Amino acid sequence: MAGGMMVSGGGPPRKYEGRTTGYVILTCILAASGGLMFGYDVGVSGGVTSMDGFLKKFFREVYDRKHSANLNEGNYCKYDNQKLQAFTSSLYIAGLVATFFASYTSRRFGRRPTMQIASACFVIGTVLCAAAQNMAMLIFGRVLLGCGVGFANQAVPLYLSEMAPTHLRGGLNILFQLAVTVGIFFANLVNYGTEKIDPWGWRLALGLAGIPAALLAIGGVLLLETPNSLIERGQMEKGKRVLQKVRGTPNVQAEYEDMVAASEVAKSVKHPFRNIVKRRNRPQLVIAMLLQLFQQMTGINAIMFYAPVLFQTLGFKSSASLYSAVMIGCVNVLSTIVAVAIVDKVGRRKLLLQAGVQMFIAMLAIGIILGVQLKDTGGLPNGSAIVVVVLICVFVSGFAWSWGPLGWLIPSETFPLETRSAGQSITVSTNLLFTFIIAQAFLSMLCHMKYAIFLFFTAWIVIMTLFVIFFLPETKGIPIEEMQGVWGGHWFWKRYVPYDPALEQEMQAKNAADVNPQQEKIAQAI
Repeated sequence: MAGGMMVSGGGPPRKYEGRTTGYVILTCILAASGGLMFGYDVGVSGGVTSMDGFLKKFFREVYDRKHSANLNEGNYCKYDNQKLQAFTSSLYIAGLVATFFASYTSRRFGRRPTMQIASACFVIGTVLCAAAQNMAMLIFGRVLLGCGVGFANQAVPLYLSEMAPTHLRGGLNILFQLAVTVGIFFANLVNYGTEKIDPWGWRLALGLAGIPAALLAIGGVLLLETPNSLIERGQMEKGKRVLQKVRGTPNVQAEYEDMVAASEVAKSVKHPFRNIVKRRNRPQLVIAMLLQLFQQMTGINAIMFYAPVLFQTLGFKSSASLYSAVMIGCVNVLSTIVAVAIVDKVGRRKLLLQAGVQMFIAMLAIGIILGVQLKDTGGLPNGSAIVVVVLICVFVSGFAWSWGPLGWLIPSETFPLETRSAGQSITVSTNLLFTFIIAQAFLSMLCHMKYAIFLFFTAWIVIMTLFVIFFLPETKGIPIEEMQGVWGGHWFWKRYVPYDPALEQEMQAKNAADVNPQQEKIAQAI
């Protein structure tokens, strides 16, 4: 079975040899455990911030307000506290800073050591959070967890994209996002199980993050480095051996030569961050950054971070709110599995467009129901509360098979090797920046905007869907090293990467004659 193909713009494809081996599937699953840790941190924070034991120890003001909300603050403002939001958001601002160091280690030392650094940060941060005796210790633990997120989110998507054969790259790359959703679901289950263990249930919830941290540490020991990274760092023969192992065949010369050629171009780039802002790299840079902005402005992380808190705002009791969060986490996982199964068949654009319509309808309906029926005091009627939970599940399912995984997949598969680490660093840092903003601002926005916060996110869903229609080309089935040709054929982006018919004909002739593919690759990349 063909492992992928090399295309030259619109020329006839030349297939890479190889098959999908059990080894590459196993390595991708182990690597994706970095997403498990990220997801657990996302899910657990919303649960513990709704637990009385945690609030009494660190946020007494919020605890008092929570239990007197009906008399004073009202439904929408019971959790509005900057320190409480800082507990959640500190992880993401730390991850943002760590991303830039991770870009250096990923390029200089490889994807595997970068994942090992991430696992060390996760383990230490987990211990500090679970054993926290004061706010400083708690926040420092969250900062270390954030460093782990920065290093993991930098290395894992690159690792998956580079290890996967072209025809399965989308599905295997989405394993990272699937692991994130499994981590959120696992955290929701833990929150539900530990909520009644007073006053130390929150310590158990935070401490169980050690399980995914240990999985990533084991993966960091067992995994091989990617052939792309080995070749980029001059280990040519080792890179070829790894490529032969992961493709399950000794006949990998065509793909190997493409990697070597791309590596030569990459080595000529001494300042990748300076290079990435050049005109020819503008399309993938702009798209990567906007995808991260749009991913956060769907409102998904506002729901995932604060699901238990949000449901308590709607009038659910503590256990009921955690149970509803578990249900949403389950929908999130199942829908991401759908994405793994269909992304390389349906394509990226169709999934994003379909989900845009689904998310728009769900979020608009939530805003209208809350605007009409949820007052400052009291809860939603039972029937309306059930409808809101169902609508949130509809929204989450649309996100989970579209903007969730594709927001990471598309940037990781579009940057050329010479700017790939820098591009991934900018992608992750942009994501974490807007994640930090949402985490820090959502509870205050909920207090001041009330139901209109959901209409605010609805407007953003319209904007991002229009962006996909007009500015996002399809990248399904195109080898990473040939992605530049996509921009030259797009109505808007071709002004930055102009299409050259003469060069295209020359490449087609070389492809047909199978003459020196390495020189062809260098010419095209330049």
